[in-house]
Amino acid sequence: MNIIKLCVGATSIEDLVNWRAERRAQGLGRADGLNVHRTRMMPRRADEIVGQGSLYWVMGGVIRCRQKIVALDAATDHEGRACCEIVMDPRIIRTQPYPRRPFQGWRYLAPDDAPPDMDVSEDAPSDSMARELAALGLL
Repeated sequence: MNIIKLCVGATSIEDLVNWRAERRAQGLGRADGLNVHRTRMMPRRADEIVGQGSLYWVMGGVIRCRQKIVALDAATDHEGRACCEIVMDPRIIRTQPYPRRPFQGWRYLAPDDAPPDMDVSEDAPSDSMARELAALGLL
């Protein structure tokens, strides 16, 4: 089982990579190099996700990449509320572009519904081209 989530604030894979690099340069983030995304709700199907699933990122209405989920940790936010930290492998794996309408929070994404990884030998469309193709319904 996988999770799908909107990548708020990043409009491209490069934006996500640069944002993470800036945070590391500021001394923020985990010492072990893993990426963490904090979300409000803990998935009930955690045992089906951890070590097997990925977090698929939606950017500009298109699924563009994924990161393998290595842990789902219970945490507390700065206001004392319970939350979930999605701990991910830092490697970002490009996927075949796949359109996705906006939604709130995260959703489960069955393996059969997940877009395939982009073949390294393939010419990937640029992020702007992928957004245009998705807007035209061609992805």
